[in-house]
Amino acid sequence: MLLRLVRTRLAPYKGPIAVIVVLQFFGTLAMLYLPSLNAEIIDVGVVTGDTDFIIRRGGLMLAISLAQAACSVVAVWFAARTAMGFGRDVRAQIFGRVGSFSAREVNHFGAPSLITRETNDVQQVQMLVLLGFTMMVSAPIMMVGAVVMAMREDVGLSWLIVVTVPVLGGLIGIIVSRMVPSFRVMQVKIDEVNRLLREQITGIRVVRAFVREEHEKERFGQANADLTQVAIRAGRWQAGMFPVVMLVANVASVAVLWFGGHRVESGQMEVGALTAYLSYLMQIIMSVMMGTFMMMMIPRSAVCADRIMEVLDTESSVVPPAAPVTALTERGTLALEGVTYAYPGADVPVLRDVDLSAQPGQTVAIIGSTGAGKTTLLNLVPRLFDVTEGRVRVDGVDVRDLEPDLLWSRLGLIPQKAFLFTGTIASNLQHGLPDATEAQMWEALEIAQARDFVAELPDGLQSPVAQGGTNFSGGQRQRLAIARAVIRRPEIYLFDDSFSALDLTTDARLRAALAPVTRDATVVIVAQRVSTIRDADVIVVLDDGSVVGRGTHDELLATCETYREIVESQLTAEEAA
Repeated sequence: MLLRLVRTRLAPYKGPIAVIVVLQFFGTLAMLYLPSLNAEIIDVGVVTGDTDFIIRRGGLMLAISLAQAACSVVAVWFAARTAMGFGRDVRAQIFGRVGSFSAREVNHFGAPSLITRETNDVQQVQMLVLLGFTMMVSAPIMMVGAVVMAMREDVGLSWLIVVTVPVLGGLIGIIVSRMVPSFRVMQVKIDEVNRLLREQITGIRVVRAFVREEHEKERFGQANADLTQVAIRAGRWQAGMFPVVMLVANVASVAVLWFGGHRVESGQMEVGALTAYLSYLMQIIMSVMMGTFMMMMIPRSAVCADRIMEVLDTESSVVPPAAPVTALTERGTLALEGVTYAYPGADVPVLRDVDLSAQPGQTVAIIGSTGAGKTTLLNLVPRLFDVTEGRVRVDGVDVRDLEPDLLWSRLGLIPQKAFLFTGTIASNLQHGLPDATEAQMWEALEIAQARDFVAELPDGLQSPVAQGGTNFSGGQRQRLAIARAVIRRPEIYLFDDSFSALDLTTDARLRAALAPVTRDATVVIVAQRVSTIRDADVIVVLDDGSVVGRGTHDELLATCETYREIVESQLTAEEAA
C-alpha cells in the first residue's frame, strides 16, 4: 500500500523528482571523488614534498566540495517542495473522499480515526517521502560507488566489505521485523487516545455534573498508558539500530587499519590509498546508516499508508447515478414506497415497508417512540443513506436517479442536532444561500424567531460562532439552523425534531411565522411533542420501524392506540380533546 500510495500520488511531480535524482547523483559522485583526490595529495604531494601539486589538488577538492554542497542544497529544496505538495494532495483527497461518504462509512471509521488518518498518518508518509528524496536517492549511489572506488584503491581488502555489509543488513532486518507490529498497534492506540480526548472535551459539562472527573482520568490514563507501552516497545528496538550500526562500523574500521597496516608495511598498499579506503568504507557504512534511518521510518509509514488507502479505497454506499436526471416535471412532491432499511450487520431492519406521501402545501408529521426509526426515515430523503428495499421519490423521480446537487437544492434539512459552523452568523446563513443579502438574512431570522437575540449581540450578523455553535444555547442553535434552511426557500422542508429545545410559546410563534413561508412547500416534521404536530394535515405514527397509524390528530386519537398512549403521556384528557 505504501508503494502504491507514493507511486500514484507522486505521478504529477515527475519533473521535480527527475531534478532531485540528477542533482543527488552528481552530488554523490562529487563526494565519492574527494577521497581519491586526498589519497593523491598524500601519496604524490606529501610524500614527495610537491607543494604545487598539493595546492592544485586542494583547489580542485575545494571546487568539487562547493559543487557538491550546491547540488545538495538545491536537491533538498526541490525535495521539500515535492514532499509538502504530496502531503497537501493526499490530505485534500482524503477530505474529498470523506465528504462523499454516507453516514454508514463515517460511522464505520469513526471521527477520531478519520482525523488521525488525515493528520498524523499523512504526516508520517510525507516525512518518509522527504527523507527518501534527501537520503534514499543518494544512499544506493553512494553504496555502489564507494564499493567500486574502494576496490579501485585496493582489491586485497575487499573481503572486509563482503563481510561487513551482509552482517549489518541482517542485523537491521531483524530489528525492523520486530518494529512493524508495534507501529501497527501504535496507530490504533493513537486513535483511541484521540477518541477519548474528543469525547471528554465535548462532554465536559456532563462529566462535571455527575462528578466523574476521576473516572474519566482513569479511562484516559489507561489509554495513555497503553499507547506509552507500545511506543516504548517500538522505541527499544528503534534505539538499538544506531548502536548496532556504529558497532559494526567501528569494528570494520579497526579491521581496515589492522589488515591495511600490514599491507602498507609489506609495500602492497600506499598510505594515501589506505586513508582513501577507510573513507570509502565509512561512506559505505554511512549509506547503510541512511538506509537504516529510512528503515526506521518505513514500518510506521507503511502502517499509515495502509490506513490512508483504506479510506481512499472505500467507496460510498450512496453512489451518484451513472446517467442522472437533471430535469424535473413535478415540484415539491415526496413519496416513500415500500421503504425498508437495515443497518449493516443488523439482525432486523430499522424500517419495514413504510409508505408515505406529501404534496406541496401539505404538512406531514412523523411521531413515535424513541428508536422507532423517525430520523432514519427522514435521512433517506437527502440520501444520507440509501434504502435497502423500496424507493424514495422526490418530484416524481427516485432519489438514486437524481443528480445529487439538484436533489439537495430542492431540500431544506434541519437536523436533529443543530450544528453551526465556525465563523459568523452571516456565514452560517450563507450556507443556505451563498449570495444572501442582509435583508434576506434578517427576514429569515425573523421567521425563525432569532432576530431579537441576534440584534442584541454587539456585532449582529457578524457575531462570531464557535465550533458547533457552542457559544449559543440549544434553542438559539435550533433557531439559527431553521433560519439557515428557511433562507434558501426550498421546495421540501425536513424538520428532524427541530423544535425540541424551544419553549412552547416560541415553538407556537415559530410555526405561525413559518406557515406563510411554507404555504406552497412540502413540510415533513419529525417530532416528539404532540403540541408541535397536532395541527398537521397528516400524522404518521411509527412503532418499531412500521407504520401503525395514519391520519389527523382527532382520527388517530380514535383509531390508533400507540398515538393515544403518546398523547396521554404528554397531555391531559381535556387538552387532548
